[in-house]
Amino acid sequence: MHQSKINDKNFEVISNDDKFTINGKPFEWDLTKISEGNFHILYKNKSYRAEVVKFDSSTKTFQLKINNKLHTVEVKDKFDLLLEKMGMANGAANKVNNIKAPMPGLVIDMKVKAGDIVKTGDPLLILEAMKMENIIKSPGDATIKNVKAKKGDTVEKGQVLIEF
Repeated sequence: MHQSKINDKNFEVISNDDKFTINGKPFEWDLTKISEGNFHILYKNKSYRAEVVKFDSSTKTFQLKINNKLHTVEVKDKFDLLLEKMGMANGAANKVNNIKAPMPGLVIDMKVKAGDIVKTGDPLLILEAMKMENIIKSPGDATIKNVKAKKGDTVEKGQVLIEF
């Protein structure tokens, strides 16, 4: 599942193979690549020419020109939505004071200790949940203030694990 925002209007997009559902309704179209960044779209018997004008991979934002009209599209995948739900969205824009367990699980490894300096994306700990290992990474540059969990601890969803 993805969440898309086009010109400030939100859409929920689910894709299975080549089929799409947008806001719970099937979306059928014919998309043909003309050249790099240029596409022809046939939707409801109407023809559209689409061009990718700009793409920012860090914010997952596209600027598309469709039939010479400019549209801004922001895309959030399931991981972006999970980070947002955990309060860790826009790591560069928002100051995060702590890391909370995204789900109940078992801390199988702690990679940091109080006083450590971490950078964006550095692994902080490994949380095992539903027989899967989840590497919890730093959402920004910070100094570890306090580690509230240790290797072997069972934690609950929302429990504070690390304070910055």
